[in-house]
Amino acid sequence: MNKLEGTEEVVTNLVRYLKETLNPVQTERRAAEKFLEGIEGYNNYSILLLTLVSQDTVDMVTRQAAAITFKNFVKRCWRIIEGEPNKICEEDRGLIKKQIVDLMLSMPEQLQNQLSDAIGFIGREDFPNKWPDLLQQMSSKFETGNFPVINGVLRTAHSLFKRYRHEFKSNELWTEIKMVLEGFAEPLMKLFVATMAHLEKHEKDVAAAKILYSSLTLIAKVFYSLNYQDLPAFFEDNMETWMTHFLALLNKHNPLLQTKTDDEAGPMELLKSQICDNVAMYAQKYDEEFQPFLPEFVKAIWGLLVTTGIQVKYDLLVCNAIGFLSSIADRQQYKQLFESGEAMKQICENIILPNMAFRDADEELFDMNPEEYIRRDIEGSDIDTRRRAACDLVRALCKFFESQVTQIFSAYVGVLLQNYAQDRTKHWRDKDTAIYLVTSLATKSKTQKHGTTEVSQLVNITDFFKTNIISDLESPSVNDTPVLKADAIKYVMAFRNVLPREVILASFPCFMNLLKAESQVVHTYAASGIEKAVLVRQNGTPVITAEDVKPCTEQLLTNLFGAFSHDGSSENEYIMKAILRVISLLKDSAVPYLPIILTALKEKLMLVAKNPSKPHFNHYLFEAMCVTIKVGCKTNPQSIGSFEEALFPPFQEILTADVQEFIPYVFQIMSMMLEIHTDCPQPYVDLFPFLLNHVLWERHGNIPPLTRLVQAFIEKGPQTIIKNDKLNPVLGVFQKLIASKSNDHYGFYIIQSLVEHMDQAALSQYIKTVYIKLFQRLTKFKTTKFVKGIVVFMNLYASKNGGPALVEIVDSIQPKLFAMVLEKLYIAEVQKVSGNLEKKICAVGMVKLLTETPALLGADYKQFWIPLLQALIGLFELLNHWFSSFILIPSSCS
Repeated sequence: MNKLEGTEEVVTNLVRYLKETLNPVQTERRAAEKFLEGIEGYNNYSILLLTLVSQDTVDMVTRQAAAITFKNFVKRCWRIIEGEPNKICEEDRGLIKKQIVDLMLSMPEQLQNQLSDAIGFIGREDFPNKWPDLLQQMSSKFETGNFPVINGVLRTAHSLFKRYRHEFKSNELWTEIKMVLEGFAEPLMKLFVATMAHLEKHEKDVAAAKILYSSLTLIAKVFYSLNYQDLPAFFEDNMETWMTHFLALLNKHNPLLQTKTDDEAGPMELLKSQICDNVAMYAQKYDEEFQPFLPEFVKAIWGLLVTTGIQVKYDLLVCNAIGFLSSIADRQQYKQLFESGEAMKQICENIILPNMAFRDADEELFDMNPEEYIRRDIEGSDIDTRRRAACDLVRALCKFFESQVTQIFSAYVGVLLQNYAQDRTKHWRDKDTAIYLVTSLATKSKTQKHGTTEVSQLVNITDFFKTNIISDLESPSVNDTPVLKADAIKYVMAFRNVLPREVILASFPCFMNLLKAESQVVHTYAASGIEKAVLVRQNGTPVITAEDVKPCTEQLLTNLFGAFSHDGSSENEYIMKAILRVISLLKDSAVPYLPIILTALKEKLMLVAKNPSKPHFNHYLFEAMCVTIKVGCKTNPQSIGSFEEALFPPFQEILTADVQEFIPYVFQIMSMMLEIHTDCPQPYVDLFPFLLNHVLWERHGNIPPLTRLVQAFIEKGPQTIIKNDKLNPVLGVFQKLIASKSNDHYGFYIIQSLVEHMDQAALSQYIKTVYIKLFQRLTKFKTTKFVKGIVVFMNLYASKNGGPALVEIVDSIQPKLFAMVLEKLYIAEVQKVSGNLEKKICAVGMVKLLTETPALLGADYKQFWIPLLQALIGLFELLNHWFSSFILIPSSCS
């Protein structure tokens, strides 16, 4: 591998291209990214990036760009995958690990954050086995008393350990956590105690207090990670130390640390929020050990909730505090804390209602930043909000006190709706709160996919819809009271699987009409409502059918595509997803509208290809194109030409401009279109050499669709491949793929397509080399996936060319090598093959070996005939109704 020397010219060029990665002009930015991608495989590249980050004489923009580029490079390339290029040599890896911790700690915070994340990515691969001294490097800094440095260490520890929160339990994970605890738990606690002591001394010093609160917050985060999988003995033994200080911090208030704005959370709020998370985890997972501390924390957090204001800066704290109450409210052992009528009344009045109300800040977000409002509020969001936390607390309380909670809140709902009825202009927020309360009370269980799946028998959701929801949906003006319209749509979405069919049908035209609303939230929710409504099934039957939608198809499509013209919605993923679902629902009924749909989708593609920024929207856009092509060509396969005529020009622009986000989608759609043909048209033939460019196959996202497209070429134009002398490059792609553990199955797809569709006379000169490469890979690093792939391939070869041909080609590599193939692969491994088609292929190949291969009855191989038959019988036993499956084998395999 070549080395990138740190000459003045190289460094100057590197600085220039790093700056260009921040250029808002897409062509300039992509050119810079492509240049860096071209040199990242050189030795010393990563070291040069770190050198630029470390130099005070370099401007901060360049240092920041270098730090980000280094972090992303490490994220992509640090993991070593057998068979894949290793872009970071061992010498560079060693230097990075030797330097990066101290370098990170000496950097300004904005650079420190990037390098800390990079250490986290390296640690996921190398810690602890390949980086055993990392913990000692970090914990030794705790003794310096230099809290900016200590915070850098804690930030890195948090980046390194937070994966423990979501990793599956395993012996390897337990071993690692045990090692971390042995080297880090005690220094962390000593630092915690020392930091608390420092805080007492420096409370009046705002700058020092901010740094110390930041330290304590990071300590609390690390505490959460180290305790998540199980309660470590060290933390159990020292629980009183931790909990005493956590409780003191919850009760501590320092007015000097209050932020001046209403939006930005201060260091106190961030720390208290994390402490609430920590004690909620202990209450849920380690309730027996935590029991002695619980009453004081309930009292402190309850008091915190009652006294904390409604400003946005307290949202995270309030959400986590309510989350703590929810975590104990639905557990039998804590039931007594909520049993008294007075306690329940206080929770409802002082905690739930105030946090369920629609604030001025929420209205401002609704109007001024609708994308963020939708992101927080839409069904399926995992972002904590006060309203969601309050709703969760209502549901938790209803587990044991459903009747009591419903009675209390029903009275409030009545009052709120009465207020609204008296003055709809002034008290619309009361109705909004009432809808949220009813939704919370009625929902007993829900899923992200289906919404509410079980409702309370104490709440009649259909009656509430008829008396309070439908009026907002049917309002003649789509722009009046937008918040209530959004609430009404969301109500139907939430209960779509439990509301009667007539309610969904009555709501559907309202959703169509509300696509015209100027409010981004309203027309987005309307699109989402349509998308979800067409997927609802009750008793296995779709609630909305193509026949229901057919009369209004034109208006529906007009409104959906028209909604893109609203401010802020030109790339609205919910609208595009609704278009996709509607086309899928209509199927043949959509055919008359396909030319208009295709034109609109093409225009949208050409627009977003200039600067792809919304991955979900882009995904649904290409999915909508796929469905449009499938629907059109199912009715009339000859129409594929019109689709190609429309889509090839933008596809060519995307490939020429190297729009990496879109290229896999382009290959996928092109393969689908080619598969519809009976031959290989000239435009595809012209494109084929480009597809074999090795650079395309270096990008992992390209490999699945590219493989499918190459397979389609092999099937539709095998003679063209031979005529244009492209068989050897295709085999080069195969060789590259089977060398990779992660991509070898794609290599098998290609070689199997060649065996099935290519003229065997043309393939014969290469087939011995193919087997040699396969056996070399099998010897070098054998995996279960590869073994299954090679077994299926050999059986396909035998099915296509006969058993004698398989024996002959294997033995031509080494005399009597087929004996080892029979013993180690066929007999030992064939029953591990999965997939009905793969099993059928193996069955046919083995039958041909047993019945049509004289060599298996000869002296060299006859001892394997009966074991091979037994393996075949075992394979048949694995197939359900094997005989009927057997006779359905494709003719090409027979």
